[in-house]
Amino acid sequence: MGKRVTLVLGSGSARGLAHIGVIHVLEEAGFEVSAITGSSMGALIGGIYAAGKLDSYVDWVRSLTKKDVLKYLDVSFRDTSGILKGDLIFETMRDLVGDISIEDLPVPFIAVTTDLMARKEVWLTHGNLFEAIRASIAVPGVFSPQRIAGRWMVDGGLLNPVPVTPAAQTIAGITIAVDLAGPRSANPLGEIVAERYEQPARIRRKIDEFLETIQNHLDLESSREDDRPALSEVLLNSFETMQETLSRYKLAANPPDLLISIPKNICAPHEFFRASELIEAGAWWTRRALETAAI
Repeated sequence: MGKRVTLVLGSGSARGLAHIGVIHVLEEAGFEVSAITGSSMGALIGGIYAAGKLDSYVDWVRSLTKKDVLKYLDVSFRDTSGILKGDLIFETMRDLVGDISIEDLPVPFIAVTTDLMARKEVWLTHGNLFEAIRASIAVPGVFSPQRIAGRWMVDGGLLNPVPVTPAAQTIAGITIAVDLAGPRSANPLGEIVAERYEQPARIRRKIDEFLETIQNHLDLESSREDDRPALSEVLLNSFETMQETLSRYKLAANPPDLLISIPKNICAPHEFFRASELIEAGAWWTRRALETAAI
């Protein structure tokens, strides 16, 4: 049996795909993930892994194209609590996760979310897994809140982007935390990955055009005559700026046995179509952290 690990997976939108690479390398290195806590994308990846569905999720997310991401980011003009409906993405997640309760998972799991009205951090340790994940990834203003037990829940990263504290409730062996808001790097994808995924200028231009399309698609204003950022950009960047500051304080107060830091400039928040390189980048940074770790 390998060394037992309580894995703490942080929030960070598309950067959260790096968590998959982290898990792969830890398993290759002989670690046994015996408990998981996660916020936002960390809850999504952690919950899917705990349910034994990670391989299926990887197959799906690797298949996403730029057009697919735009299709899943469907704007809501009726729901006043979030600018994205997310019907397609959430139905896909529901089908993938299935109807399973957190307490029935083979790996103990805690999804961290935020009670919007009480303004309190909430640790979901029982109940429907999909609903817990849906609550933990509900970025305020972007996705509508999830109602659980009569309480409106939003993104766990709002109060605890790297949930080390909840890990103490299920601690088993050493604690390894993954922070997706690490310092910027000149090679955020890792040296090997950066070379493998180097793209010609023509492809980069197409990606830039796509990003502009998404911004226009998510902007609730019909037109903007100046260079002010779109509403969606303001919301996401403001949220992530807050999370970066919170992460530093939380990790200083509750340091894990090993911190794997993923550069915050690894990708833009919505670049889920870059799954393959983000997964490999997560693996690269994990190997680098393990090389110098005394665990």
